Amino acid sequence: MARIGITGHSNLTADSVPLVRRALDEALKPYADNRLVGISCLARGADQLFAEAVLDAGGTLEVVLPSVDYRENKVKPSNRDQFDALLLRSSLVRYMPHRTAGSAAYADANEAVLSGIDRLFAVWDGRPAGGRGGTGDAVEAARGRGVPVEVIWPAGAEREQ
Repeated sequence: MARIGITGHSNLTADSVPLVRRALDEALKPYADNRLVGISCLARGADQLFAEAVLDAGGTLEVVLPSVDYRENKVKPSNRDQFDALLLRSSLVRYMPHRTAGSAAYADANEAVLSGIDRLFAVWDGRPAGGRGGTGDAVEAARGRGVPVEVIWPAGAEREQ
């Protein structure tokens, strides 16, 4: 069994989305026949692209949500249909013990993901985190624990400014 978590940028440009999705599909190929389990917080961008790629590869999806109000207060209305569709296809949904989303809830969600995986995929441009709980922080935390990190940043990928 392969338990792979995701961290990554939520602000990918529209042109970057298919590039990142193809790169995730390729990165998951070695794990597709190994009872693949993907663990994601389902944030827009990298997390959702990873979730789709895991399901399309025949894997199962486990979701970790930072708080009970995450969908209502943090998922943009334009992204709710995609979020809900992935949530419905997940085999397990775990909520962190927070009523509202915020830095503590995100830190706990990152901790839950890191503690349940044997590899981390990072859709990351390599720049330092812009604040506590960013992609760079998750990569640093994983590496500090000895969790292998596979950075996925295909040529041409960019973040919105």
